Amino acid sequence: MSPDAAVTVPGRQRTAAASGDAAPAGVEPTTAWAEYLAAARQLDGVRRSAAAAAGEQARSAEAAREELTVVRTGLASQQERLRELGVPAISLVPSPPELTEAARSMGGGPAAVLAALRAARGRAEAADAALAARRGFRPGSWPARPRNLLVYGPLALLVPLIQVVLYAATGAGPASVAALICGLPMPAVAFVAGWVGVGRLFRVDPGDRLDRTVRFGALVCLVPAVLVTAGLLLALLAG
Repeated sequence: MSPDAAVTVPGRQRTAAASGDAAPAGVEPTTAWAEYLAAARQLDGVRRSAAAAAGEQARSAEAAREELTVVRTGLASQQERLRELGVPAISLVPSPPELTEAARSMGGGPAAVLAALRAARGRAEAADAALAARRGFRPGSWPARPRNLLVYGPLALLVPLIQVVLYAATGAGPASVAALICGLPMPAVAFVAGWVGVGRLFRVDPGDRLDRTVRFGALVCLVPAVLVTAGLLLALLAG
């Protein structure tokens, strides 16, 4: 190396130090550190937001799976009841436009799927309430005794009513006596007719046994006949 070079380098260093060019070098690390901290905070915020969004999606997906199980169970039960009511099977299957609309409504992720399932559950519960209200007006859904009384009662009152009308029309005569004698076995006939009628009019689920309330039906058929027969017999004897 030449002597000139050896002298020139320190000279340049001293000149640069004297002129103040080293001051910005002390500022640049501070600025870079501040920018680094800002970027780190921004990245941490993004990471936290992504973690929160992922957690929310996971919770929505889990809730959607639970809701789907409940909706499937309710729809299966509804389908069975509707089939029993005579609704065609083709009417219980969604049409292609309905499937397309459902797929479009659930295209927004787990949260949208959960909202759609909750709406479907609400509609299913409303349909259950409507079916329950409709079944409340059907005698087949009543308890056994009030339901069977609709059959046993009219049959039990038919013959005694004819006897009373005949006595009122003819008085204590041979016609009333004949009606009274013919009416003696009528409670048994009314009971048998009622027993058959209950089996024909009311249906139960497969595997269940229809309760015909035999003792209750026999009592219903017997009491009006006994009371009317006793009353007519006393009236005939008094006449």
